[in-house]
Amino acid sequence: MTNESQTDPAIDAKRRAAVWAASQIEDGMAVGLGSGSTSALVIEEVGRRVKEGLRITGIATSEASQKLALELKIPMSDFAHLPQLDLTIDGADEVQEGTLNLIKGHGGALLREKIVATASKKLLIAVDPRKMVKTLGAVFTLPVEIVPFGYETTVKRLRDLGFELELRVKDDGKPYVTDGQHYIVHCKLPQVGFNAEQAAKSLKQTLGVVEHGLFLGMASRVVIGGPEGIQVLEATK
Repeated sequence: MTNESQTDPAIDAKRRAAVWAASQIEDGMAVGLGSGSTSALVIEEVGRRVKEGLRITGIATSEASQKLALELKIPMSDFAHLPQLDLTIDGADEVQEGTLNLIKGHGGALLREKIVATASKKLLIAVDPRKMVKTLGAVFTLPVEIVPFGYETTVKRLRDLGFELELRVKDDGKPYVTDGQHYIVHCKLPQVGFNAEQAAKSLKQTLGVVEHGLFLGMASRVVIGGPEGIQVLEATK
């Protein structure tokens, strides 16, 4: 279970968003369960509802979320048995106002998060107001998951594309390794002249890149928890 302060306003905001997001799960649904602090609150609320009789099957976007879900007795599966999901609920590092484009992956699970989101009919993002930005990259860097073998050459290719970046490392100085056994580099995005679609295309075409944390046009709805309640933003098609 999460051990965050019950009186922290930011946590209260996350919890409001998480509770509302979990309320959108209907009986019999196949549900993707996201990663990060807000998603942990979602999973706790889903676990509470399952205990009260809600029948769902879940697929987690990280080993940590899988562990928490199993601890809460949420029935879990995999894509061999559950090829499509009705709904995925996840958090985000940044949500761009207007477009609902996202930066995700600072929790280190962006590849699995994108696989699960892509396999879902709908993606619901739960955040607190601090995650809303006018321009992607305004607060957070962009995580990019890369293959460990020859990562130095991948880093050079990314720098040649104009990205300022750093390899993510652990406290001991060794590279951080994702659940998929990859490395992550954090790219600083320019605040002038940045085109998310072009950047996403360039990153995907770069040899050694597995996936990037730009989630463009994927969110169906974003729920923002605040001091007075929640606000729901709908994607426009």
